[in-house]
Amino acid sequence: MKILVTVKRVVDFNVKIRVKADGTGVELANVKMSMNPFDEISVEEALRLKEAGKASEVVVVSIGPAKAEETLRTALAMGADRAILVETEDQVEPLAVAKIVKGVAEAEQPGLIIVGKQAIDDDSNQTGQMLSALLGWPQGTFASKVEIGDGKVNVTREVDGGLQTVELKLPAVVTTDLRLNEPRYASLPNIMKAKKKPLDKKTPADFGVDTAARIKVLKTEEPSGRKAGIKVKSVAELVEKLKTEAGVL
Repeated sequence: MKILVTVKRVVDFNVKIRVKADGTGVELANVKMSMNPFDEISVEEALRLKEAGKASEVVVVSIGPAKAEETLRTALAMGADRAILVETEDQVEPLAVAKIVKGVAEAEQPGLIIVGKQAIDDDSNQTGQMLSALLGWPQGTFASKVEIGDGKVNVTREVDGGLQTVELKLPAVVTTDLRLNEPRYASLPNIMKAKKKPLDKKTPADFGVDTAARIKVLKTEEPSGRKAGIKVKSVAELVEKLKTEAGVL
């Protein structure tokens, strides 16, 4: 079985985000970029399934600028077999991403697609669900455990009441949550080998997808600073302040 994994190039999670002076977006110049953390978990899970004999090949795909090649090579260094870059300079929205991945899936015919539940730059949490709908495949979202069986996959999810396990017929779409696994570090020899591996390059037009933006960002602002806390002498005073000052009661 082949596993297809999506990866996205985002601002590194350790970087303090700065808004551009004109408010048109987030400052990306001279900022460290890396693989979306949820996508790292997706790659790791696919590799573990392959190592367990449940999959024969792991293919990673990224949609973005030419620099996204670095992100794909990170996945190759972790152990992925092949990489596909769908190159575009547009800010691709979740629906367009889902349509492109659908085209890749139709060409690659994977038995399982693993997607990070969300990207830390836009936090949309939409691509996996949209992809499932477009393909007509069952979906298991926010996976904290994935078990492959005979023609099926069991996905354990964390819900308000505890844990829920859903059984999906393959092929299926799974989106990963943080507790699924701990991604491995790529070794230096594998990083050097990954630099020499060829990438399969495509464009959105190859899949008949228009990546023009449907959402217009009017302004980007930093959140307001937190106010200093205060101490109260009694529960009655706390309730009064919550009613009159905070307005939450």
